[in-house]
Amino acid sequence: MPATRASAQDDSRASALASVLPALNRALDRRIAQDFPGPKPPEGQLALLRFVSSHEGSTVREAADALLMRPNNVSALVSRLTVAGLLERRPDPADKRVAHLYPTSRARRELAEVRRLQGVHLARALESLTDGEQDALGSALGALNALTDALHPAPAAE
Repeated sequence: MPATRASAQDDSRASALASVLPALNRALDRRIAQDFPGPKPPEGQLALLRFVSSHEGSTVREAADALLMRPNNVSALVSRLTVAGLLERRPDPADKRVAHLYPTSRARRELAEVRRLQGVHLARALESLTDGEQDALGSALGALNALTDALHPAPAAE
């Protein structure tokens, strides 16, 4: 295949991925919001809660690096989530300027409900696909994870 044709095909594939992945995420988010008891936390807040739940004691800087966000934006999210009773800040014993983040029991419950609803809605949607489409999605998961890793910036040198 000539380089120009392969390049055009790659551009088309990249454009399709850039369109479909956010659309898929928005559609799932809307379904979850419909069934969530009370107002569903926005995706940015959920991403931070997921990170803190799996990395208890992390700092704002660590969360910002992992989530590819600016530390001041994560700090603002932490403030909102703390006021809402979803995150707890604990001062570092060695450096009082640093706070370590911990999810509250309410945050754990809300994350569990979001995960449950994600599972329900995705399982229902997957049932509507053919066996071939389901197999193709299963095969694509590894490639999508590799693509995510390739787009994730390298850690800064210290």
